[in-house]
Parts: sequence; C-alpha cells; structure tokens
Amino acid sequence: MSEPETILIAQAVGGDSEALAALLKQYGSQVRKQLTIGTAWQSLLDADDVMQVSYLEAFLQIRKFVGQTSEAFLAWLTQIAENNLRDAVRELGRDKRPPPQKRMGAPSPTDTSVTFFETLGGSTWTASKKMAKQEIQNLLREAVARLPTSYRQVVELYDLAGQPAQQVAQTITRSVGAVYMLRARAHDQLRAILGTSSQFFSR
Repeated sequence: MSEPETILIAQAVGGDSEALAALLKQYGSQVRKQLTIGTAWQSLLDADDVMQVSYLEAFLQIRKFVGQTSEAFLAWLTQIAENNLRDAVRELGRDKRPPPQKRMGAPSPTDTSVTFFETLGGSTWTASKKMAKQEIQNLLREAVARLPTSYRQVVELYDLAGQPAQQVAQTITRSVGAVYMLRARAHDQLRAILGTSSQFFSR
C-alpha cells in the first residue's frame, strides 16, 4: 500500500470527507463489480442503488473503521455493500408492508409510533413497560429527526405513514430496492440512537 493511501485512510477516519470521497471513488468500482443481483430483482434494484446507499453508510461509519491498509478498506466497503444487497433482496422477497398496515382501521399516529418502537426492539427494553404511549411517540420522533435525510424520509413514509415501498420509491425518486436498503440502515441507526437514551432506559 502506498503512503498516500495510508494517509488518505487516516484522514478519512479522522473526519476528512474529501479523503473518504477519494477512497470511495478509487475502490467503489471494484466493489460494484463483485455484486451479483439475481434476474428476479434487476427491475427493482441495480448495483448503482447498492453503491449509493453503501457510500452514505461509509460516510456515517468511517470513524469506526479500524484498518490501515487498502485491503482492509476494500473488505470493509465490500461488506457494507453486501449487507445492503442482502437486506434489499430479503425485503423484496417478502414484499410486505409495514406492521401498521396489518391492523384494522386507521391507527392513530401514537399507536403507529408504539408499534414501530416495538418493531425496533422496544418491547425488549425495560422502559417500554414504564413509558406512556405519548412518551414513546416523542422519543421516537426525536430519534427519527436525527437520521440522515434519506433514512428519515423512508421511515416517515414507510414505517410511520404506512405507504407501500413502490409509493415511497416514487416520492423520494429511488428504486424499490433502495427503499428497503435505506430502511434497514435507518433501523440500525434508530436502534443505536434509542439504545443510548439512558434517561429513558435506566429508570
């Protein structure tokens, strides 16, 4: 590995977005070539979708990268892309709408928030039994507001408003596959945010 690459990685991990952009430009094409999308999903998902979401996730997670070599960075980015592709294919296979859609009638925003909270794992948190519905709704609203724009849009439209993935895709001008990838990553972010809300989960 050349010295400039070592420097770029160190700068990227340190928060230099231009350094990270240079690394993604250099190694992104290699990752893209390794992606295999089944013919059943090619009308709903392509490699560019996977890489766009993966680049966003790389920017969000780069400070956690612990490697120093180009091989390690390539492996890290490849894993991100493969995780996104896996999540997209799994959800495309299920082709189901969010939990609020399963209930009879039009649920209130508060009930929808509570159901979504439980979907994220809230039912396993001790605070979920102590918190009022309004508290859960407020906590979830604050957490969603902290998400990157594309993540937040998918959660608000798909999970909270109950819109089907096809409609969400049209609204945010992404593919259906990208919607599912963004949703999976948004849920990861929300679990992390909610899990650090010690003022709620320790009482």
